[in-house]
Amino acid sequence: MSGAGRGRDARSTDIESGRGVPPWIAANLNFCSRCGAELLFGIVEGEDRQRSACPSCGHISYVNPRLVVTALPVTDDGRLVLLRRGIEPGLGSWAQPGGFLEVDETVAEAAVRETLEETGLVIEPGEIVGFYTRLEAAVVVLVFEARIVGGTMGRTPEALEIAAFRAEEIPWSGLAFKTTYWALVDWLGLRHPDLPAPVFAGGR
Repeated sequence: MSGAGRGRDARSTDIESGRGVPPWIAANLNFCSRCGAELLFGIVEGEDRQRSACPSCGHISYVNPRLVVTALPVTDDGRLVLLRRGIEPGLGSWAQPGGFLEVDETVAEAAVRETLEETGLVIEPGEIVGFYTRLEAAVVVLVFEARIVGGTMGRTPEALEIAAFRAEEIPWSGLAFKTTYWALVDWLGLRHPDLPAPVFAGGR
């Protein structure tokens, strides 16, 4: 595994791989979801890392990352729509619209739903720009490029401001997340390879 490298999705995380369940998640894994007994953390036979397991019924409480689905909506004249977040994390900073995938929808449906909820725009997801891992937040972020096909852009409870930027106007210094930064870097590489991206200057 180590010889294969961590992949391009690791650009957006500062944490080393293989450190197990983040403490902020482990703190909530106290009792077995099957029988209610107290979970024990440690070596479990047949597993490749320490796990929280039930000594009563043997159930292993696996912890997997959540999938965040986002979109980079592009106007007919090639401008990129971003929003200034109205909620934490990243309150007041710029990001692409998106949110957690629901269990009963596809990733394309999630991108459409989240973009409509946050911007008022109806999109058609297109090419996948990339995947970005955030071990700190236990998420994987999927980013679509998207065509705007309807709706009306306007403020929502989750957006203090929504704006369309030319590629050379992207607000790099005010980005909320490293995942947004790397998605924009990759989008520039696809659509505007002549434009250099600045070094990441902040955010999470």
